[in-house]
Amino acid sequence: MKYRKLGQTDLEISLIGLGTMTWGLQNSEPEGFEQMDYALAQGVNFFDTAEMYAIPPSAKTYGTTETIIGNWFAARKNREKVILASKIAGPGLGWIRGGQNKIDRKNIVQAVESSLKRLQTDYIDLYQLHWPNRGSYHFGQVWDYAPNFDPQEIEDNFLEVLQTMAELIQAGKIRHIGLSNETAWGTAKWLQLAKQHNLPRMASIQNEYSLVCRHFEPDLSELSLHEECGLLAWSPLTRGMLSGKYLDGKRPEGARLTIETRHEHRACPQTDSAIQAYLDLARQHNLDVCKMAIAFVNSRPFTTSTLIGATSMEQLKTNIDAISLELSPEVLEGIAEIRALHPMPF
Repeated sequence: MKYRKLGQTDLEISLIGLGTMTWGLQNSEPEGFEQMDYALAQGVNFFDTAEMYAIPPSAKTYGTTETIIGNWFAARKNREKVILASKIAGPGLGWIRGGQNKIDRKNIVQAVESSLKRLQTDYIDLYQLHWPNRGSYHFGQVWDYAPNFDPQEIEDNFLEVLQTMAELIQAGKIRHIGLSNETAWGTAKWLQLAKQHNLPRMASIQNEYSLVCRHFEPDLSELSLHEECGLLAWSPLTRGMLSGKYLDGKRPEGARLTIETRHEHRACPQTDSAIQAYLDLARQHNLDVCKMAIAFVNSRPFTTSTLIGATSMEQLKTNIDAISLELSPEVLEGIAEIRALHPMPF
């Protein structure tokens, strides 16, 4: 395994991080235990979860992934071996705290206490803001996101959040904080306010990033790299689509997009065309396309950890094995050529 420093913290986290959101719906607790056991044995020390998991989100599955992780900690007695990340949900889910949830002092305190209880731990290493109160261009909103908000109101909220996080850090309940699904403006503002008011600094930003989803470049990647707020890349396989299993509208039984209850904005003809091009490139160089896709994300200088998710042990092993793959200049050139032809499939 390879490790990279988490922001300006003293934590070294695995370049492959274990995503957990399928546990509690697509995966049972024993399967989650098996995945954690295997990943830890391979040197994966960074696990990422959230209060809203399992996915697809619902009142029934809310909190179940954290509960499974907590049960694993209790059974294995190995909490100190894992750098654990979780997240507070932003607005919009009616079953979380009576539908009144947003990222503010009251909700953060309640969310942290509830996550700690489910996780059966005294502390969370990295506590992240799952998505901004004001919305963002993620989750299929890139074509019509309109940043129409009162910047002073947002800044006041940011300060309240940072002050609350400082108190939780002082109390030992969280160690570091991070962003998720943020914009360049939001990330810069968080970093500016932390420095200006001597408050906790965002250590990372967890955004979607893959061969076919490169919204992180160029502005956020520049900010992330040079302000030491590294990317935790989610969905490096684009919800499994880069494997090719969903091409031409296929929906394998039990697969993520087959059971998904929400509209899948990534599934469209132009995305299929881009994926087919990457499949052809991988075959040309005798590569597993999933390993190639993960290795590409790993190779980016702004990436701190690539978060993999798997529903089978075979998938998990393949994804973790990508750590040993170094892409040749010829493969990287091929990726650049495909991107030029398919710059923004969704």
